[in-house]
Amino acid sequence: MKLGIVGLGKMGGNLSLQAIEKNISVVGKVRNGKPELENQGVKLVTDYDSFFSFLGNPRVIYLSLPAGHTVDEVIGDLLPYLNQGDVILDGGNSFYLDSIEREKRLYKKGIYFLDCGTSGGIDGARHGACFMVGGRDQGVRIAEPFLKKLAINSDGFVHTGAPGSGHFVKLVHNGIEFGMLQAIGEGVSLLLEKNDFNLNLEEIFHNWSNGSVIRGWLVELMEKGLKETNFSEIQSYIEDTGEVNWLIQDAINKEIPIPVISASIMSLFRSRIKDIITYKAIALMRHEFGGHPFGKNEDIIKERSTSRITKI
Repeated sequence: MKLGIVGLGKMGGNLSLQAIEKNISVVGKVRNGKPELENQGVKLVTDYDSFFSFLGNPRVIYLSLPAGHTVDEVIGDLLPYLNQGDVILDGGNSFYLDSIEREKRLYKKGIYFLDCGTSGGIDGARHGACFMVGGRDQGVRIAEPFLKKLAINSDGFVHTGAPGSGHFVKLVHNGIEFGMLQAIGEGVSLLLEKNDFNLNLEEIFHNWSNGSVIRGWLVELMEKGLKETNFSEIQSYIEDTGEVNWLIQDAINKEIPIPVISASIMSLFRSRIKDIITYKAIALMRHEFGGHPFGKNEDIIKERSTSRITKI
């Protein structure tokens, strides 16, 4: 099994290491060296001739890139080297209508394009992810053996259906995530503010991780973050790349009520105005699962405005 990866950042790099451990040979296209990957068996190349000469047939290529024009630019670079029957997986958070258009263009050339919603954060990429894959059956059958090996278990892979459905499902997933983060963050505010109890937040989240109705990974990450980080020093300013905004716009167009998800975005905007405990907690959980930065980040601000191509 040979897998090509373009985009060896936090997600793509960790996915490449997991693949190597599971006997999938990996070639990565890079501009600059990444010895931490190369030393562990990832073949790194700087040109597409070398990249494609490493891969078998049909070629399976996973893109781990920021959403938007970067995806189209890389697909354009790949096209001269691709053969009929090759498979491209977009593992980023692309807008699902963009993915539908990309699939149409590539299928006309005999190339399978799969929108591969990828969840689990950095830890999932390194040790076993959750994949939600939209695309034609023939393309999915080619990629499925790779994705099942890289998933947390066999249930961590699902073929969601037609092209675009994988990124749509991942978009809804991200909306749910925002709602859950908001609820936990508000709970932290209630625990810390305006009461006479000297509560130990770390002990409480450890307790909630053991048998409570709200136990789950975000609660566990909150406990982990509290152990590793000085909570009072966290900036409550939260950046996001804007995907859940698309979901809200889509829901408005379809007249589907999503008040909790919508409120979570409106509330997130408040984090950029005032230092609030709720958003310190959300920032901590986001940092734990996705390596998201604390505070303002100009690169993410730019991505938020450029990551969707198709208008709704």
